[in-house]
Amino acid sequence: MKKKKIARPEGLRVGRSSAGLGLFATRPFKKGERIIEYFGREISKEEEYTSKSKYLFEVNSRKTIDGTTRENFARYINHSCKPNCEPNIVKSHVWIDAIKSIKTGEELSYDYGEEYVNEHIKPYGCRCASCGAKR
Repeated sequence: MKKKKIARPEGLRVGRSSAGLGLFATRPFKKGERIIEYFGREISKEEEYTSKSKYLFEVNSRKTIDGTTRENFARYINHSCKPNCEPNIVKSHVWIDAIKSIKTGEELSYDYGEEYVNEHIKPYGCRCASCGAKR
């Protein structure tokens, strides 16, 4: 049985980054440009609390997305203390938009938020490019 090939989103590639794997631009993106949708299976609040997934995205108080699926290339966008993207929720869809001009070859990043950073990143040290430059 042949494995189904997952289509890579246009203008993006997955590659090695300081935090493991990351999502990189293969073309320039302009400030304000919509880049990719973060998507996945919708899970219940109960499942959210018991899930071991690292790819949960809370859309609102009633909806959380588990972006674990390999088709969700947006899951490879890493945290940065000085991001070039931000998530925007439009009609229960999570879109990742550029907040700065992004050059070809640049890694996409957004701020995961204080709660996530304090719980999952601070205990191990932030590995984003801006914090790595301080080391």
